Amino acid sequence: MTTDVSTLYCENHPGRETSLRCNRCNKPICAKCAVSTPTGYRCPQCVRGQQKTFDSAEWYDYPVAFFLAFILSFIGSQLVKFIGFFTILLAPVAGIVIAEAVRWVIRKRRSKRLYQIATIGAAAGSLLPILGYAATFLLLLAQGSFGGLGFLLPLVWQGLYAFIVISTMYYRLSGIRL
Repeated sequence: MTTDVSTLYCENHPGRETSLRCNRCNKPICAKCAVSTPTGYRCPQCVRGQQKTFDSAEWYDYPVAFFLAFILSFIGSQLVKFIGFFTILLAPVAGIVIAEAVRWVIRKRRSKRLYQIATIGAAAGSLLPILGYAATFLLLLAQGSFGGLGFLLPLVWQGLYAFIVISTMYYRLSGIRL
């Protein structure tokens, strides 16, 4: 009687020997990677894939997420006037704070559309001051009293803030980890 037992190594940690397998995809996983479910152990990828299929958002989460993101993003865009260059450093933090505030208010309920609606709210809140600057710029241009390129610098900081906050917030809410 011969038994051919080959040594299995974890898919995520190639240096670790294991005897566990994911009960869904049959991939070898170590004890650190194994996620206990009611039906047995699963790998983190299968668990993550399964969790994303659930849409647990309520109807009222959508307007709440939109307006909260709008208000917080608008407040942050008003602070850009005072911080100038430091927008580059503080805008990602603002995006994370807005995303976590939205996640906390909606009690971590999930929906792909919910995250998109919240991101649209943040975009609207952060782009509103840009529209104000653009209208002022066009008005000054039409009157012929344009004062030079120094007027455009706050517009650049506002645009940079909007881009960084919107992208950071969406990535944070949608679960994409960089």
